[in-house]
Amino acid sequence: MANLEDVLDELRTKHKQAQLQVEKLLEAISVIEELVTAPLATSANDVHPRKTVSAATRRRMVQAQRARWSKVGRRSQPISAGKASGAGIKRTLSIAARRKIAAAQRARWAKIRAEEKKTA
Repeated sequence: MANLEDVLDELRTKHKQAQLQVEKLLEAISVIEELVTAPLATSANDVHPRKTVSAATRRRMVQAQRARWSKVGRRSQPISAGKASGAGIKRTLSIAARRKIAAAQRARWAKIRAEEKKTA
């Protein structure tokens, strides 16, 4: 009979362990179900809801941004010595520079023509 009592005690302890495991599994299932069914609280709309801005406020914001950009533009332009803005200024080559470029180009064409005569 002692054997049967030992077996019965062992079965009871295994039953308790199984019940604890079932309870843990049920808890895990309920936590996962809450995560799946609940809306995401981390979305951008939940954290910072959009606010409507009136047309007058939007106009003031645009004017302020334009003022900031004009300040940036004034700082980035170089100071010219008595000249107008750089938009209408053309750069010109000196006569000597143009003559050097023309001579180099004539030399290049002469070389090409000499090679063509050799191959022809």
